[in-house]
Amino acid sequence: MGEVHMKIDSLDLFLIKNPLIEKFETAYGSDDSIYSVIACMHSGKSEGWSEASPLLAPTYSPESAASVFNTLKDFLAPAIVGHDVSDAHEINRAMSVYKGNPFAKSVIEIAWWALESKLKNLPLHSILGGTYEKIPVGADLGVQDTIDILIEKIDKAVNAGFPRVKLKVKPGWDIDVLKAVCTTFPAQIFHIDCNSGYTLDDLHLFREIDKFGLAMIEQPLFHTDIVDHAKLAKRLETPICLDESINSTFSARQAIELGACRYINLKVGRLGGLQNCIDVNMMSKNAGIGCWIGGMLETSIGAGICAELATIGNITYPSDIFPSDRFYNTELSANRMELAGPGYMLPSMTPGNTYVPDPEILKSRTIKRESYG
Repeated sequence: MGEVHMKIDSLDLFLIKNPLIEKFETAYGSDDSIYSVIACMHSGKSEGWSEASPLLAPTYSPESAASVFNTLKDFLAPAIVGHDVSDAHEINRAMSVYKGNPFAKSVIEIAWWALESKLKNLPLHSILGGTYEKIPVGADLGVQDTIDILIEKIDKAVNAGFPRVKLKVKPGWDIDVLKAVCTTFPAQIFHIDCNSGYTLDDLHLFREIDKFGLAMIEQPLFHTDIVDHAKLAKRLETPICLDESINSTFSARQAIELGACRYINLKVGRLGGLQNCIDVNMMSKNAGIGCWIGGMLETSIGAGICAELATIGNITYPSDIFPSDRFYNTELSANRMELAGPGYMLPSMTPGNTYVPDPEILKSRTIKRESYG
């Protein structure tokens, strides 16, 4: 099918608050609600929905939900609305004058892809180049009040057939946790996510962690660091996975050249959109580095996009894409993310974004709204 030239007629922005079933705790703090920015981009009679969830406070990255909303409102939306756009690279070039702010940029870029999918009448994973028919997904467990509670939740995940379990750790919730978990579930694949909670001064701790045979250690050091991760990677047998540090194709290239990781967690918001994820994934594949898709506890609107991305090649590890009932009692969309079988999901065959907000639920969760065009 030929290239589609689309005029972006208008854009609706929503800053929303989504209450979690229970708090989610990591090395950078605890959240009982997820703050997102939802967008609806219009071209003619078609529309595309997107979501970015950088959290309430700038704890995961320098962006917050409010800063994303304001950056979109003041700068990115005016730069895009009313223009004809032929591809994602053109969208990214139009926003490139503004430094950083990948979560904000992803809202525009993802909405464009959803519109492109609608206009071409093809499923999103198809135009992204996806080939996987099944999407392996894992379980993700935050810091718990006790180890016994964690063991109970891991047991449920194992019985549900999740192929791997990711454990959030932080100083004081690490070695004892791993001893208990790996002793109780010796056949289960685990990895830990440190969320930048440690430094190279903790090398002795990582050498202890090295003995547990984990699949990987995710983002152990400073949130923008590459150099120290490269030093640590050379001293451990356990693979290092980078998450927060990979916030652009530029940082990905540097990390690969320095040997800072053997896995990269692709997060659509953190990398500024789907095209950058595709580009980083290709760089990683060429360097023999595996990738997987990470999440930010998005509603089904954002999680559905992640599932479409997870069909591309070189996704070598089960992704962080979750059923709706993992985090939310009531979804934003009438369509819910569901497992298709033990430990896997299926991509959507519907053009555009299968998961669109229920108007009443969206209204009840909206803190601010702006429209352009």
